[in-house]
Amino acid sequence: MRRTRIWTAVVALAAGLLAGAPPALAADAPTAEAAYTWKNVRVDGGGFVPGIVFNRSEKNLAYARTDIGGAYRWQQSTKTWTPLLDSVGWDDWGHTGVVSLASDSVDPDKVYAAVGTYTNGWDPGNGAVLRSADRGATWKKTDLPYKLGGNMPGRGMGERLAIDPHRNSVLYLGAPGGKGLWRSTDSGVTWSQVTNFPNAGNYQQDPGDTSGYTSDNQGIVWVTFDESTGTAGNATKTIYVGVADKDNAVYRSADAGATWQRLAGQPTGHLAHKGVLDAVDGYLYLAYSDKGGPYDGGKGQLWRYATATGTWTDISPVAEADTFYGFSGLTVDRQHPGTVMATAYSSWWPDTQIFRSTDSGAHWTTAWDYTSYPDRENRYTMDVSSAPWLTWGANPSPPEQSPKLGWMTEALEIDPFDSDRMMYGTGATIYGTEDLTKWDSGTKFALRPMVQGLEETAVNDLAAPPSGGAQLFSALGDIGGFRHTDLTKVPSMMYTAPNFTTTTSLDFAETNPDTVVRVGDLDSGPHIAFSTDNGATWSGGTDPSGVSGGGTVAAAADGSRFVWSPQGTGVQHSTGFGTSWSASAGLPAGAVVESDRVDPKSFYGFKSGRFYVSSDGGATFTASPATGLPSGDSVRFKALPGTKGDIWLAGGASDGAYGLWHSTDGGATFTKLSGVEQADTVGFGKAAPGASYQTLYTSAKIGGVRGIFRSTDKGASWTRINDDAHQWGWTGAAITGDPRVYGRVYVSTNGRGIVYGDVSGTGGGTDPAPAGGCAVTYRITNQWSGGFQADVQLTNSGTTTWNGWSLGWAFDDGQQITQLWNADHTQSGASVTAKNTAWNGTVAAGSSVSFGFTGSWSGRNTAPTVFQLGGLSCGLR
Repeated sequence: MRRTRIWTAVVALAAGLLAGAPPALAADAPTAEAAYTWKNVRVDGGGFVPGIVFNRSEKNLAYARTDIGGAYRWQQSTKTWTPLLDSVGWDDWGHTGVVSLASDSVDPDKVYAAVGTYTNGWDPGNGAVLRSADRGATWKKTDLPYKLGGNMPGRGMGERLAIDPHRNSVLYLGAPGGKGLWRSTDSGVTWSQVTNFPNAGNYQQDPGDTSGYTSDNQGIVWVTFDESTGTAGNATKTIYVGVADKDNAVYRSADAGATWQRLAGQPTGHLAHKGVLDAVDGYLYLAYSDKGGPYDGGKGQLWRYATATGTWTDISPVAEADTFYGFSGLTVDRQHPGTVMATAYSSWWPDTQIFRSTDSGAHWTTAWDYTSYPDRENRYTMDVSSAPWLTWGANPSPPEQSPKLGWMTEALEIDPFDSDRMMYGTGATIYGTEDLTKWDSGTKFALRPMVQGLEETAVNDLAAPPSGGAQLFSALGDIGGFRHTDLTKVPSMMYTAPNFTTTTSLDFAETNPDTVVRVGDLDSGPHIAFSTDNGATWSGGTDPSGVSGGGTVAAAADGSRFVWSPQGTGVQHSTGFGTSWSASAGLPAGAVVESDRVDPKSFYGFKSGRFYVSSDGGATFTASPATGLPSGDSVRFKALPGTKGDIWLAGGASDGAYGLWHSTDGGATFTKLSGVEQADTVGFGKAAPGASYQTLYTSAKIGGVRGIFRSTDKGASWTRINDDAHQWGWTGAAITGDPRVYGRVYVSTNGRGIVYGDVSGTGGGTDPAPAGGCAVTYRITNQWSGGFQADVQLTNSGTTTWNGWSLGWAFDDGQQITQLWNADHTQSGASVTAKNTAWNGTVAAGSSVSFGFTGSWSGRNTAPTVFQLGGLSCGLR
């Protein structure tokens, strides 16, 4: 992920959108939740993956952590990732940043996550440790008395969270900000500082940074146990701890944490990003860099420490004088002691490098070598056909290649059960191979993205046109954005020509959707681009003088003109496609701009509590007399398609006006909706059957409940359409309904990609109701106090093939599903609907399809006996 990723979150979240006391669930909540099925619009990746963790005792159990987009569990049967932190709510949005993960090898059902996004004031909350006894399906939380930094400098070091491999009730957590080393002795329920640990760290990327971001003390960065010094049920005696201190980077305890000493003879002058111990051959391997990463690092070393003799050996594959990068990614092959791999994480150009040794670091080979500069020979092949945008549409000159091997490669892991499987994280994806050992035989191993299901983009804007091939346009941080013609498929490429690092705003002409405009950030080149073919191809416009960033943009209803409010200069207007611009009068710089969706000469703006109107194509704006609007700039508004001057405005802050307003006179007056306590986005979609007004959608607080809401009666009443399991942290950037599919809504997240919802059972307009017979087998496969796991097999006992299925049942004892796989599901009260995914909807006559889930129960856990497929009752087997 590029450097701008930091600011994607900060610009949105530091603007005051998240101020406010935690909402209390009220008894008089709005209309009961509608049953919705939620999915991701597929991008596959898109963000930095700083950590991958394999369980050491159960095959195929692996987790990935992201810097702002939550945590995921590997699903071996589909080779996809399952999101685990979608239940994080609005007020705890910082807990979508995962600074460390630990999977329990004594009890593989247990997994822990240390969460928190920023250690400075950008994140108003403290960090927490989440613990799960069902592999992340559900979580319990312990709040910490300090902040954690999943999106802070140094986030690729680690893992900071570790479980004692012999006494799994003992955990350690390395804290940033000078807070030291912390320990839990009750499986993560309570935590206390290890007061006798001698060093809380002192490294700051930039001590002079007054924001507190790069000046944060990166603290304790990893904890590693030597499992050879313990026995089952007893605390492991030897523990190694890495500290962000260039002169005192590694400490050891030989008495289960009672006392600690600086490891004698250790190298100095660098930070130890990783410390990985191979207890079989008795070596602690360490990857060093002169900086904390994940972007910076100019020099590095690799070292090996012999735990039995205390001997240090420099095993660097390249002399430090010849490095222009630091080392970080580090892993050993648990099946073949002595095999170790490392990455040059900060080698941005021409590519990252991966190093491999099969003799404990005595000799190394590299993933690629120069033949005759600038030509290079790769030991690998790379197939990105599943996510073709990873080429960035680039055609670079040698020695650079496209797609790249990666950058920010701080996560690197060999599967402890399979020497052929290796995964590593980059700034944009997870790459992996299943034939790694070909490296050693001289034949090429195959790399490909192993990232499906992991969606990690920060969404700035969304637009769903009423016609044309595009279903959705997105404005994304760091990778620009996409034109989706099929929500279930990864587009071939992000926007190019130009390729903005971050797209900040986009719009289409309402009555001519082939005309599309987008604006964004770019180090050099135009900050605006236009399309006349529904976003299929683009051409860059011309910037007015002084433009430094994208800002917001609006297209006239017929595409004849545009109004642009860029960063760095005042609001501009243009006829045609931005070959020349003129300053707009009467509208302050930095205003948010939108267009009327009927009148091509009407544009609107908002700045610092005032609404502005233009009737001459954006040449001049006049301040509206409307009062009572939010005083700040945390506002988003849109004009309704099909009706001139019908405007909805959302925004505000808890210390002033905050909510949803409606104008029917072009912004001259606004009426605040009394039932909406807070609102941050507003969008429109296809009207409900029998309704004359378009459906409204908002991310809001209504009836004391934070959520995603829908209104089919012009805002008179609201229905919450998400649930507590689907909250996605912060959803305040954008929302839009689909003008072609009733009930479909697209929701922005700050790190979990684009989420879209359909009314359950509709699949976006069709209700699967297979003909013929059906039979169900329902089997509880595991049950524990308060929880259980079940498998369901659905058989087509008819004579015709099903093309889509939707199975419904009701629980008698209040059971609640916490996680379901191999199907999509919704639950409202006792009623459950499980629907096919994109890949298992076709079921031939006589064939079966299966899915499973985990759930909670109390009192009794009676199995359901009545199942319906559409309107068809299914027999039990």
